[in-house]
Amino acid sequence: MEEGDSEMNRRLEVRGVTKVFNTEEGVIKALENINLEVKPGEFLCIIGPSGCGKTTLLRMIAGLDYPTRGKIILDGKEVRGPSPDRGMVFQEFSLFPWRTVLKNVEFGLQMQGIDASRRREIAKKYIGLVGLDGFENHYPYELSGGMKQRVAIARALATEPSILLMDEPFGSVDAQTRNILQEELLQIWQRTGKTVLFVTHSVDEAVYLADRVVVMSARPGSIVECMKIGIVRPRKRTSMEANVIRERLLRLLISERKKTGIFR
Repeated sequence: MEEGDSEMNRRLEVRGVTKVFNTEEGVIKALENINLEVKPGEFLCIIGPSGCGKTTLLRMIAGLDYPTRGKIILDGKEVRGPSPDRGMVFQEFSLFPWRTVLKNVEFGLQMQGIDASRRREIAKKYIGLVGLDGFENHYPYELSGGMKQRVAIARALATEPSILLMDEPFGSVDAQTRNILQEELLQIWQRTGKTVLFVTHSVDEAVYLADRVVVMSARPGSIVECMKIGIVRPRKRTSMEANVIRERLLRLLISERKKTGIFR
């Protein structure tokens, strides 16, 4: 930690955030009075029924959308737009098909005006971190789904954000690849010390990854519970502790999903 830096001013704070959309079908309240603090280096998962505003919350933290009421504070400053201090990984890989792996990972650095030799050095570092050494000159169409998502993670990390925002990043890959990517993400998190906010529909994934799990209500989304996952790492997916926490989270989710009429 640099001199003058402190845990307080590196903290992410969501203060009384409400989000309302005006649509052709009328006013839709997506989120209502969200209050949340995330500590530096914490791995926090967000779960909740479909349409409860999980992605909307993540987009506002990223600066891609804005609260109707309330504030989002990062590093002691109000979020007013996108910034390199927040890296975003989407469910879809969002890679540029005409750029190689190296050039995709370099993109954010290029937008910051970093010179070619330095951005190549940084990009290669993070390509190695996600286990893609040797694939620098491959194009996205030559990669598997899991490899594409590794590129997306490397691209997000390359700008060295203080917080990594992940919106169901493993939702489009098969179960075996998903488990592998979860393991790799935990290794990256432990090595880099980044703060991670991770949206998922999978309770199993949340229990395996998170320090805390935020459970959101049916729309308008609010926080029902913020549960600490006090299981020692590395975790065993089928342990008794994990099963107990999983059942508790599932009961909360089922209760909220019943309010929507959507059981998924």
